[in-house]
Amino acid sequence: MATKDNYTKSLRFSVETDAKLGRLALKYGYSKFQFFNQMVEYFHRTKKDPADINDELLKRTLSRNHDAYTSFIKTQEKILLIPMHQSVERMISNQEQIVKQFNGQVLSANKELLKQQQDQGQKFKDTESLMKLIYEQLQSRKKLKEQFLQLFDGYVKNRESIGAFKTREREELTEQFRKQITDL
Repeated sequence: MATKDNYTKSLRFSVETDAKLGRLALKYGYSKFQFFNQMVEYFHRTKKDPADINDELLKRTLSRNHDAYTSFIKTQEKILLIPMHQSVERMISNQEQIVKQFNGQVLSANKELLKQQQDQGQKFKDTESLMKLIYEQLQSRKKLKEQFLQLFDGYVKNRESIGAFKTREREELTEQFRKQITDL
């Protein structure tokens, strides 16, 4: 005889199992009857053994998924990561060579510039000493002119005081004046 819901079978279980079933059904928001039907459907579809707590099928599925992920990672590593790593290493090597060349050129340019600055500094010192020498010579020339003018003025005064008829004294004065000029 079938009931109006088409349920003809009954199931008997302990009070403890009924309490566990009630708690689980309440936890997931089902009635005990709906929860029991869901459990049966689950075990039927997954073909799992409810007595097998370790669940070998789940382990095998996880293992296959793990192997698939590992294979995917290895493939990506071969396709993407290793070539990218090699490209980055080549780029770093090229950058190091560029920096090395740049530093070499900058250092040589700096050495050349420093040498030119030192040469220019030496030329400035040489020019300064030459300028001092020229200035000293100009000063000594100026003094020489002043001394010469003093001698000449003295000569002229002495000659005029001697008079027009004393030739011998004039010659002595001229000779004395020549000696003073050579002593300058």
